[in-house]
Amino acid sequence: MITLEKVRQRAESDARTYGYYLHPDSKFLQDLLEGLRRNEERYGYPSCPCRLATGNFELDRDIICPCDYRDPDVAEFGTCYCALFMRKDLYEGKMPINPIPERRPQEKQDRAYGTAGTTAPKPVGEQATEAKPAAIVQPQGVKKKLWYCKQCGYVVYREDPPYVCLICKAKREMFVQIEISTKMQG
Repeated sequence: MITLEKVRQRAESDARTYGYYLHPDSKFLQDLLEGLRRNEERYGYPSCPCRLATGNFELDRDIICPCDYRDPDVAEFGTCYCALFMRKDLYEGKMPINPIPERRPQEKQDRAYGTAGTTAPKPVGEQATEAKPAAIVQPQGVKKKLWYCKQCGYVVYREDPPYVCLICKAKREMFVQIEISTKMQG
């Protein structure tokens, strides 16, 4: 079982590492941390508490806290989408904490929410009371690629490069796709 204290420590550590602060309202913060804890118990990873996760790691990868959109959101608006992480001026009340627009691309939202799961039809003769787990459908047309950070060498395998390098914080523009040839030369 994941404890709320462990979730809090992880968030505090991450905030310190990147010069951020956690939301100053203790009740609001508690609710966000509880959402992270529940999502981690439910899915096996701490998906963002303010977005709907599918339970499919590949579809939710960009919204695992801290999500791919946190750093650009904090840089532009002073806080992340759910206001868990924020700059010092907002934390100290020198600037208001305002809602910010969703940065997650619509096509990722559509793909995730449109394929969250469907229940398979029951075979004839199967008891109606028996519960069947939802089948998670991998979206068609998703092509993963290798992305290389030109600044630090970090390599990631996913559909799109991250907005910010997880290692050196370089912007998305510093990532280039690695092409792999499977042709045999001889």
